[in-house]
Amino acid sequence: MLRLLTAGESHGQALVVVLEGLPAGLELTVEEIQEEMGRRRLGYGRGPRQRFEVDELTLIGGVRHGRTLGSPLAIEIKNTEWFRSDKWHEEMSPAPGATKDALTKVRPGHADLAGMQKYGFGDARDVLERASARETAARVAAGAVAKKLLSHIGVEIMSHVIQMGSARASLEAVPTMSDLAAIDESPVRCFDPASADAMVEQIKVAAKDGDSLGGVVEVLAFGVPVGLGSHVHWDRKIDGLLAQALMSIQAVKGVEIGDGFEVASRRGSDAHDAIHWDAESSSYRRRSSLAGGVEGGITSGEVLVARAAMKPLATLNVPTLETVDTATKESSVSFKERTDVTAVPAMGVVAETMAALVLADEAQRKFGGDSVAEFVRNAEAAAEAVAKQMS
Repeated sequence: MLRLLTAGESHGQALVVVLEGLPAGLELTVEEIQEEMGRRRLGYGRGPRQRFEVDELTLIGGVRHGRTLGSPLAIEIKNTEWFRSDKWHEEMSPAPGATKDALTKVRPGHADLAGMQKYGFGDARDVLERASARETAARVAAGAVAKKLLSHIGVEIMSHVIQMGSARASLEAVPTMSDLAAIDESPVRCFDPASADAMVEQIKVAAKDGDSLGGVVEVLAFGVPVGLGSHVHWDRKIDGLLAQALMSIQAVKGVEIGDGFEVASRRGSDAHDAIHWDAESSSYRRRSSLAGGVEGGITSGEVLVARAAMKPLATLNVPTLETVDTATKESSVSFKERTDVTAVPAMGVVAETMAALVLADEAQRKFGGDSVAEFVRNAEAAAEAVAKQMS
């Protein structure tokens, strides 16, 4: 089974990724991972860090001559800012010493105060450096590997922004993998050009006001086999696993599978996907996607659909949120840390990563295999067994 660990702080020397449980024989290059990480920096409304952060990475374990060995995969991602400024050598030094200027004007909506209370810190930087969304760079590196593994059994994953602030995209047309390049070229990674323009305008207004914007992304997974997940235990349900993974992304406050929230307002006769036998593909198909490709905690073989809602970022370019200075207990406004106006387009790429990690883990749980070749053979045999059983 796949197990991901990440380490490192936003302004420390580097981020470290350890991905355990990969089969041997997966072809892998630095360039493939780097390309995926570049997608995380996309989007109108990002802050200045994205202009110089190059996410230079090194494969330091688990790969030999371009193929995984079956041992833990280890990746190091350098933090460019550490090497650009001596400030961080002092602020984030692992050597014993005291911070000159502790951050005590905690930000509402961030991990600052809760983390300080939980761990007994007197400086919010001890919390915010790890709580920062910079950590998602490590996740995306791991997700690139999970996507590569899934591609061997025909699974592909994409995302697009369907809401930015109050600007909502039309969902009448559903994008496919062939649309991904055009989506990534959109300034807000939106499939609907007219809605993308409205989203950009909202970002411009928020930027002018020194404010931030949230939004919603939709993740689509194509080619997902029947039978990932299970109905027999609460912690094996694929929708539960996906929801937890997506909710773990910084600033995400809501998740739905399929049309989860919308169908809550419908009657049962209009809230479920009708099933029919498709003679052409010799398989059972659904006539709609209200359930998002999951029934009873098990993938149905239809396109998997999940959506994640991101709140407006808690750090504002013009701080106005009322807070307390924990050093003096006096009222104040929260401190200013460099930030984005919005990170919703980037969050979509991170959401793809989390979906890929969950699906790859469940695929390995179901199909097994110490090598990629064995993993693929087992998946093909399982698909043939399902087809034979139901024909």
